[in-house]
Amino acid sequence: MTEGFIVVVALLVFAVITLLKGVRIVPQGEEWIVERLGKYHTTLVPGLNIIIPYLDQVAYKLVTKDIILDVQEQEVITRDNAVIVTNAIAFIKITDPIKAVYGVTDFSEAIRNMIMTTLRSIVGEMQLDEALSNRDKIKARLRESIADEAIDWGLTVKSVEIQDIKPSPSMQKAMEMQASAERERKAMVTRAEGEKQSMILQAEARLEAAQRDANATVTLAAASAEAIKRVSAAIGDQEGPMRYMLGEKYITAMGRIAESPNAKTILLPADIQETVRGLLGRKA
Repeated sequence: MTEGFIVVVALLVFAVITLLKGVRIVPQGEEWIVERLGKYHTTLVPGLNIIIPYLDQVAYKLVTKDIILDVQEQEVITRDNAVIVTNAIAFIKITDPIKAVYGVTDFSEAIRNMIMTTLRSIVGEMQLDEALSNRDKIKARLRESIADEAIDWGLTVKSVEIQDIKPSPSMQKAMEMQASAERERKAMVTRAEGEKQSMILQAEARLEAAQRDANATVTLAAASAEAIKRVSAAIGDQEGPMRYMLGEKYITAMGRIAESPNAKTILLPADIQETVRGLLGRKA
């Protein structure tokens, strides 16, 4: 009796375990790949599913929600031999679980490596400035380049975003030195232009001053000539008035010399007597 009870209990336990192995509940957002004797058999969709225990086996569990793939940072050389550092992030979705499982060993790693390779190729065709300022263009070309391969693996590439793209540390240092040299060059040009303009203005000022001096000299000469002409016309052939005017100017000049604060000694000319006689209207 005891042995029979044990056998019954063992059979019941086996039946329960078998039943549990045959029932599979797939959560929403997943699909399971079932293999029968090592070969693909069916795909379990979300909900309650029944399989044959011991013959069928759930080989793969795939997420059908959008998958985020982080593409690691890498150094890329541009067409003008500049080194930049860039990384990306991809959003993919499994649309054909069978191809995703049996079409490639690891679809996540395959997409990640394809993005890295394609990104190096795209950036390698650009100049440094173009690469740094055209993220949208790089993103569009990157998505277009990997879309066909992704379809063969049962995947849809929804978006590829460039997270960061910047010059390498050594390149940043070189760019800073170049920018500093450019600023210094512009400063030197500005100083040179200022000095040039200053010299031009000084030359123009000297030219204008010389012209004004020349005009003044001409005007004074013309005035003196007119004065001499009028005096000559007024005096005529008489020597007295002429002697008087010259003597007066002579004595005035001597007085200014005597009044000068720097004058320590006054030298009287030898013809002082003749000058006085001229003023008095006497003849020698």
